[in-house]
Amino acid sequence: MKYRGPIFFSILAIALLAAAIYPQVDNGEKEAVLMQTIITGFNQLHFRPKAIDDTFSEEVFDFYLDQMDGSRRFLTEEDLARLEPYKYKLDDEINASSFEFFNLSQEIRKAGFEKTQAYYREALAQPFNYDAEETIELDGEKRPFAKNDAELRDFWRKYAKYETIQRLSSKLEEQEEKGEEEERLSFDELEIEARKDVLEFFDDWYNRIEKMKREDFLSLYLNTITHIFDPHSEYYQPIDKENFNIQFSGRLEGIGASLRTEGDYTKVVRIVVGGPAWKQKELEEDDTILKVKQEEEKEPIDITGMQINDVVQLIRGKKGTHVTLTIKKIDGTVEDITIERDIVVLEEQFAKSLILEGAEAGERIGYINLPSFYADFQNSDGQSSAKDIEAELEKLKAEKVDGIVLDLRYNGGGSLRDVQKMTGYFIEKGPVVQVKSRGSEPEVLRDVDPRVQYDGPLIVMVNTYSASASEILAAALQDYGRAIIVGSKSTFGKGTVQRFLDLDRTIRGYNEIKPLGEIKLTIQKFFRINGGSNQLKGVESDIVLPDNFHYIETGERDREYAMEWTEIAPAQYSQNVMKIHNMDQIRQRSEARVAQDSTFQKVLKNAQRLKEQRDHSEYPLQLDAYQSLVKEQEKEAKQFDGLFDEEVNHNVANLDVDLSHIELDESRKARNDDWVQSVTKDIYIRETMNIMHDLIELK
Repeated sequence: MKYRGPIFFSILAIALLAAAIYPQVDNGEKEAVLMQTIITGFNQLHFRPKAIDDTFSEEVFDFYLDQMDGSRRFLTEEDLARLEPYKYKLDDEINASSFEFFNLSQEIRKAGFEKTQAYYREALAQPFNYDAEETIELDGEKRPFAKNDAELRDFWRKYAKYETIQRLSSKLEEQEEKGEEEERLSFDELEIEARKDVLEFFDDWYNRIEKMKREDFLSLYLNTITHIFDPHSEYYQPIDKENFNIQFSGRLEGIGASLRTEGDYTKVVRIVVGGPAWKQKELEEDDTILKVKQEEEKEPIDITGMQINDVVQLIRGKKGTHVTLTIKKIDGTVEDITIERDIVVLEEQFAKSLILEGAEAGERIGYINLPSFYADFQNSDGQSSAKDIEAELEKLKAEKVDGIVLDLRYNGGGSLRDVQKMTGYFIEKGPVVQVKSRGSEPEVLRDVDPRVQYDGPLIVMVNTYSASASEILAAALQDYGRAIIVGSKSTFGKGTVQRFLDLDRTIRGYNEIKPLGEIKLTIQKFFRINGGSNQLKGVESDIVLPDNFHYIETGERDREYAMEWTEIAPAQYSQNVMKIHNMDQIRQRSEARVAQDSTFQKVLKNAQRLKEQRDHSEYPLQLDAYQSLVKEQEKEAKQFDGLFDEEVNHNVANLDVDLSHIELDESRKARNDDWVQSVTKDIYIRETMNIMHDLIELK
């Protein structure tokens, strides 16, 4: 894909000429430059550019209000009346890089937070009337904005009461289960505890919001604008892009610890196996970080009350540098720990495999789990999902397995390059996917390697949350007739390709306002080799297995401003490795088993229950009525308890070549044991083993 860079840069230079005359750069100028850069980039590079006009303004206005207060908890109709004059002026503001509307919205938001905090504190200061017959609607889409502050105050009274009733009901139930000799509290004492718990819950949430900076709220506003183009085009602050890179590549430079905020403090929740902190053995889970000191600085920075992203930025750093953490241990002692930063590899998201016992005695099936199509574009020696899958295939072939299952459930996609290579492992050569840029003919991405890394029976497992690259691979292997696709009725339905554009690289100079961050733009659509698109429709499974999402509309089709489904001419394709010739017979066998399987039938009933429960969003605020409703819901849910507790897959084993690495560390071994245990209880894998047996038998 060519970015048509010269056009973009020349137009951007003209757009920024006005900003260049100001010798003093401030945050206002940075925001103006940021807005103009983003809009210019989208207009020039996005697959489906949109006119910045009154229609666009109306869409931004409505969507921003949903993002700002979709739950209808903070704004009133009076607040909306103050914002309404901008409904058809946002296009003018965007083109002029003006932020009058945003500034006013932040003024109103802040006032809304301050007054609603007073509302819930006022409501929680005394006991509620638990006999009053009233209800609360929790779904913001079903409830209008409050007309005025009085109506908003009453909503918060009800909301605080609802949260209190939830906790009070649980406390009363726990008290009933106590033994005769255990201490019992009165109703009034339990009620006071429940209100105190709710107050702490609300205060903690508000404190976290208060720590957010203007740039965080600005990011939300900018992403409202980008979302109107399509739901996958986004603006990334520098820290957000850094986090994305870590997730995508599976590696970071730092100390190897996961953190979370608890009140004003930052706590260590996990030490990454193999990382610097793990090797040093001084930093531990549940340690509280009080201060952070860089090696070039004399004084440490007190991080009490600091936002988690800011803490993370202080602790991360280049390999070989040092950071000193002032730590409060769980016993109350305080000490300084100096750690040398290094490359940290996040192993959990990488491909891994097992040997499973097939449906018939003697059958040995290889099972590969791939959580994402990861790649490290900044490091040629870094992890690559394509390289790792090739290695897993070689290991499984050495074990002489009778078939292989590739599990892409919950795999949200990733590297287009890697999925192109990976699909080629199962065919001789030929087209994998068609990619179309704006205003140009489709480009066919091919596997040009005549090698076939695996030529045996193949099943690909998917679900509603298998997206993007997962859908490319599943669609190609389905079109070739090379594999059976097993899982949800269809995959997510994301048929678009995104690229990142570093905004700093589009502007010469302006070092005072950098870094600006990056934008992720949808620049292409991809199509199946049969000419159809995965967009909205997803990949329909050859064999459908019922799950909890069976009756719930999810995926791309449920996203606002999603691109439409389109179709192009098919590519020429064929393969002579192995073809599925008995799909109807295999499907009929599976459907018969599922219809007779009590667990799968319970899954269908539970899916219907979950849909009805999701649609139900109005709750009683009378304690007795609420308790009755909860008991009824618990009674309905109880019949599905332990649905996946039974061991259904036997003799699940790690590969011998992997054991030494797994047993090198107790934490890694524990996580592996949990994974193996989860596979033994997975009914979807069990039925996939049955399908694999049918495929082998009928081949």
